[in-house]
Amino acid sequence: MTYTHSQRTGAIATVLFHAILLLLLLFMVIVIPGPLPVEDGFLVDFGNSATGLGVEEPSASNAPPLAEATKKVAPISKPVSRPLPVPKTHQKSDDDIFTQEYEKTVQIATAKKKKLDAEKKIKLEESRKIKEIEQKQLRDQAFEKQQQLAEENRVRQEQERKIGAINSRAKNAFGGGKSDNGSKSASQGNTYGGGNQGSPDGTPGANQYGLGGGEGKGISFNLSGRNARSLPKPAFPGNEAGVVVVEVTVDKFGKVTKAVPGIKGSNTVDPDLLEAARKAAVSASFNTDQNAPAFQKGTITYHFILQ
Repeated sequence: MTYTHSQRTGAIATVLFHAILLLLLLFMVIVIPGPLPVEDGFLVDFGNSATGLGVEEPSASNAPPLAEATKKVAPISKPVSRPLPVPKTHQKSDDDIFTQEYEKTVQIATAKKKKLDAEKKIKLEESRKIKEIEQKQLRDQAFEKQQQLAEENRVRQEQERKIGAINSRAKNAFGGGKSDNGSKSASQGNTYGGGNQGSPDGTPGANQYGLGGGEGKGISFNLSGRNARSLPKPAFPGNEAGVVVVEVTVDKFGKVTKAVPGIKGSNTVDPDLLEAARKAAVSASFNTDQNAPAFQKGTITYHFILQ
């Protein structure tokens, strides 16, 4: 392998550089100068205590024992170190508290106010609904009471009208004619009130008190131009007495197609009496009349008497 001139020159220069560097490291010596200068201090008088008084130094024989002197030596006080500075913390003042909490307090107060307003609104709405319900109940009760008073008034007027009519007929009957049989009795009948129950065209002593046409025994009917075939006796509940007038609708063949109890002329609203009269009226039958209207209306009157 052959080297060029420049390569040989570089190799030699590298070897020389490292050889010189090695020699410098081997022969380099650190030179220490002469004795270091001693710092100058100050002289302290010989003694055995940190305190004392006088101008003449005592002899060694008068010196107190070393242990005693050691006891009397005042302890060397530790150098007072300056306290480390305490990092300052920001102390909140009233202004700071007001400033920091003001917005939060306002927000909380606003939220509470909204909540209270909402609750108040709900309570007012509930109170309004309750008041409306109570007012409706009061109106319904007042209406029912008015209806009841009106019904009682109607029944009372009807009773008074009937009593007046009976009394009027009784006066005519007892004034003379075929009903005058010399009896001292002021009234007769099996319903209520004073007066002679029956018909001015009736028969004295017949002991049948039905008004108008009919079979007596407390049952009478009013149906123009028709005769009764059958007027069944109602099942009397026996709890209350009274008169029930039933409006009946009769076809040409005499069959009762409809019965409505409690119409004008009745003096009771007892449901048992009304139902008993309705059932009896539905079972009633009349004569067939081809010339009669297709549906003819009339009444059947039932007298319920307590035995």
